[in-house]
Amino acid sequence: QEFVTVLVRDPRIQKEDSWHSYVDYEIFIHTNSICFTRKTSCVRRRYREFVWLRQRLQSNAVLIQLPELPSKTPFFNMNNPNHVDHRRQGLQEFLEKILQDALLLSDSRLHLFLQTQLSPEDMEACVSGQTKYSVADAILSFASLNRRFPVEDEESKKGKNDADSDSESSSSGLGPSDDSISCGCKASPASEES
Repeated sequence: QEFVTVLVRDPRIQKEDSWHSYVDYEIFIHTNSICFTRKTSCVRRRYREFVWLRQRLQSNAVLIQLPELPSKTPFFNMNNPNHVDHRRQGLQEFLEKILQDALLLSDSRLHLFLQTQLSPEDMEACVSGQTKYSVADAILSFASLNRRFPVEDEESKKGKNDADSDSESSSSGLGPSDDSISCGCKASPASEES
């Protein structure tokens, strides 16, 4: 049976310049769905990018009522852990609902959002064919760019072999198929249940 586990976690304050800061969140995906190019990935996204994603998905799926994002409040305080966690929970619920809809899962922007660090402008260019790389190429090259050092790869394999009897072989020639080593994501208890 197919599953998609999504976790929005690890909020961090990022400085844009000396006057502006924002919070971004790690999006961790673990799946066995054939819809996804990579079975495990993590990227960091900010609230503004979620707003962009929702607008694009809504414009492509006019008949579907998309779930709401947590509201953008003028009183949001990034130094208040309760505000940040409330937003994090809302973003996770948004993605969980989106990922249950087959029509939305067919949107390339969603996959680029979840499995690459491309900007919204670059995602649009990729989806509209204005780049030299395809959506799948972008996702796979992001994975290969974000692999850890070989020593960590070996330690990860040892731990994986002890804990996981289901292993996949890689026919892509890009190295090990254990995508959890790709971007320094923390191992997730949820990802080990399957």
